[in-house]
Amino acid sequence: MLSLYGKDVTSRFLLGTAQYPSPQILSDAAKAGEVDILTVSLRRESAGGQQSGQKFWSLIQDLGVHVLPNTAGCHSARDAILTAKMARDLFKTNWIKLEVIGNSDTLQPDPFQLVEAAAELCADGFEVFPYMTDDLVLAERLLEAGCQVLMPWCAPIGSAAGPLNPTALRTLRGYFPGIPLIVDAGLGRPSHATTVMELGYDAVLLNTAVAKAGDPVSMARAFRNAIEAGREGYLAGMLEPRDFATPSTPLIGQAVFS
Repeated sequence: MLSLYGKDVTSRFLLGTAQYPSPQILSDAAKAGEVDILTVSLRRESAGGQQSGQKFWSLIQDLGVHVLPNTAGCHSARDAILTAKMARDLFKTNWIKLEVIGNSDTLQPDPFQLVEAAAELCADGFEVFPYMTDDLVLAERLLEAGCQVLMPWCAPIGSAAGPLNPTALRTLRGYFPGIPLIVDAGLGRPSHATTVMELGYDAVLLNTAVAKAGDPVSMARAFRNAIEAGREGYLAGMLEPRDFATPSTPLIGQAVFS
């Protein structure tokens, strides 16, 4: 069981809702992945009450999952704060995935604007899930701002590159053992999810790797299994890599023939 801002969820797989071939495939993928949380963009939903937005919102409600609105596309603290407030009015939740993009090519978060927005939103009663890089100092500043969950990337959004800096991810886990850490962005293969879960991360959030797969439903199922395997392996206690051989069969006690 994973607790996020006092809400318990059974699945450690968070899924985005963009780029799917059809709403039905999105629904089927969410079910196959057994996800409890779907991220939703305010722009995707359409707060103006358009018919397409209403149908999309109805689909999400029918799945019976927690909704995590995001501020995707925002490039300043001011825009992100305004978007978050609109999302709270629309989706009736204090949860917000905070994105403040600093570079349009890499989609890297702007650390200064991110901390500014996080501080104001936390003070306003939001429960903030900040999308961040794997920077330790940034993590500390976000926690000081009031965040109780951190969402570091393992690679740029949509890159499918997998964990580029396992050492940085391992450092974050070591420094904040009691803080829920969710890897967000850059996962491309189920094995990538297993890798970060084996580092002790609490969950993963992804979108493109499932939505753009040849078979999104099967890929969602594969990621679900990979996440569960990584978590179980971490809890079981894995052997650390060594630079020497160790025989699996002991030499002492073996029969000696002459």
